Amino acid sequence: MKKDLVIVLAPDSFKESMTAKEACEAMEKGIKKANKNIKCIHVPMADAGEGTMKSLVDATNGQIYKAKVIGPLGNEVEASYGILGDEETGVLEMASASGIHLVPINERNPLKITTYGAGQLIKDCLDKGVKRLLIGIGGSATNDGGTGVIQALGGKLLDEDNKELGFGGGELSKLVRIDAAKLDDRLKNIVIEVACDVTNPLCGENGASKVFGGQKGATPEMIEILDNNLKHYAKIIKEQLSKDIIDVKGAGAAGGLGAGLMAFLDVKLKRGVELVIQYAALEEKIKNADMVWTGEGSIDFQTQYGKTPLGVATVAKKYNKPVVALAGRVGEGVDILYTKGIDSIFGIMKGATSIEQALADGKKNIENTAENIIRLINIL
Repeated sequence: MKKDLVIVLAPDSFKESMTAKEACEAMEKGIKKANKNIKCIHVPMADAGEGTMKSLVDATNGQIYKAKVIGPLGNEVEASYGILGDEETGVLEMASASGIHLVPINERNPLKITTYGAGQLIKDCLDKGVKRLLIGIGGSATNDGGTGVIQALGGKLLDEDNKELGFGGGELSKLVRIDAAKLDDRLKNIVIEVACDVTNPLCGENGASKVFGGQKGATPEMIEILDNNLKHYAKIIKEQLSKDIIDVKGAGAAGGLGAGLMAFLDVKLKRGVELVIQYAALEEKIKNADMVWTGEGSIDFQTQYGKTPLGVATVAKKYNKPVVALAGRVGEGVDILYTKGIDSIFGIMKGATSIEQALADGKKNIENTAENIIRLINIL
């Protein structure tokens, strides 16, 4: 084996057990126990879901900021966003301000829940002087078409009496006029990219309300109201902004936030893992490495559909680098991944245990598995 082996460590977080950065650290600890000469390059990853902001901040030596914003229920919550190491790129997860985890189960009612706080986070990023903005839109509690975001940024959504609409998807049926004249002018001068792996249209059987409304607390009756309201919203947008967003892939993401961002801010939605790979400069780091390690909490046949390990493997294979994946759980159908760039998959569990104990032991289990992999490589 080469004495000066270089390994890029590019895992996602192991949900509820460790962040992507902590997974990198555990991998390196095990690697170094078996061979101190190996150089490890940490590239914490994500796929636009929870942890995306922190992974990119960690990967670029950026900084995290806190902000008090209006939460999904209209109450004040503390949210966070990051500025990457280039000091010009802001990154935020809309869920930090408007996520479903902020709403108790018995208070989930997307007729009334708002994305306003996510708009405030965008404004806070603008106040920091960013030139680029990356927005992850997974994990929402909302179904308001992004109207809260637009209102927070200065746009006006008015009813027949020229009054501002209230919060939530239930208000959209009242929309008569859009006034975007006072949208924050700084939005015109920055590049905005939206990370999203959902391809649902805004309305209909595969739309935001009918597919995701139930998960957010909507009854069947509410779902019909929300779907019809989003159709009305799309109609007004088409008439007054000349943008037809109702059937665009991803328009239904985050309760229609995808549609609202495309209509008012002229952004494009992109696959989350691809944006993270870009911003973390993963490809440049893989080029000169000898091997790539990735992983996440669970790996199975679904990993092929845009998840972090496959995204990492796809880049690695451009440069013919071997790819090792570690997982807390190795599920059904992983054989397909061996045809798509992952060379070897290791489960990190030492034996049968409770979920609670497995989560608590995650770092140690990664460390032990990493050590054993390198001990095998040492004898080759």
